[in-house]
Amino acid sequence: MRLAVIADIHGNLGALEAVLQDLRPLGIDGLYINGDVVNRGPDSVACMRRVLDWPHADLPPPVFTLGNHDDLMLLWHARSPSLPAEWYADPFWGATDWSARQLERAGLLAPIAAWPMSLRPHTPGLPQVVIAHGSPQHYREAIGTFTPPSRGAELLVAAEAGVLVASHIHRPMLRQVGLREVGLPQTGSGEQPEGWLINTGAVGAPFDGDPRARYLLLDGQGDRWTPTICAAPYDRAGVLERFETSGLLDEGGLSALIFLEELRSARSLYTPFWEWTSAQGLDKDAASWEMFRSLNPQLFVPA
Repeated sequence: MRLAVIADIHGNLGALEAVLQDLRPLGIDGLYINGDVVNRGPDSVACMRRVLDWPHADLPPPVFTLGNHDDLMLLWHARSPSLPAEWYADPFWGATDWSARQLERAGLLAPIAAWPMSLRPHTPGLPQVVIAHGSPQHYREAIGTFTPPSRGAELLVAAEAGVLVASHIHRPMLRQVGLREVGLPQTGSGEQPEGWLINTGAVGAPFDGDPRARYLLLDGQGDRWTPTICAAPYDRAGVLERFETSGLLDEGGLSALIFLEELRSARSLYTPFWEWTSAQGLDKDAASWEMFRSLNPQLFVPA
């Protein structure tokens, strides 16, 4: 059995196409899109149409989980009180507002509302796989190299899984976690003393300095899974140009500019800028952004 998990497309159609092209000859039995198809990038509508209108006879139709950016589109359109009221009038959220309006006009918000928080693929004879954008407990829980092994084991046990696949932080990771001592029930026909804690990395907005579109393959044989993080190169010139031709850069303001710079550098900028301005008590505006750039030149090296 071979499963593929892709995530964090973020409106980057070129990166999505590169991954789909990579997957076609690989004999995939199940394809899972682990959240954040939309927002950040300029082509949320095109990416949604690409994954919903499935023309590929050589790939199984994808199954989706809900990512935090997917859900943000729903919350934003509904002006949900679960978001701070002042965000709706703040120019810093211009890119989010632009993406939500584009998706609403295209009639593409309703499909997002049906996506579940986690998935449990049917994998008879193999350890249970659980797929969630963050963790099965919350789509914003970050799972990566910083996750303590004890927390990884706790999540695997709580999910009754031998493999936990997360995304969200845009940095790939493969880690085996000891489980015998925490009492995970045996799965498969043999002993499974360790479980896999995995992050797929991002298709459309990598944050590890490598601009290639990342995705996960899970190969099941006997009673074990073998995971592989794969990387699909693509020409980023098209998506960089689309920031301007789509209208996102003009209408999205500073946040759109930050998303563009993240794509150029393949590094996280939005969250560090948010945390820095909050700690300094500064507005999230152009002047603060220029100050942040001058203090952190290492983050702006093109990938």
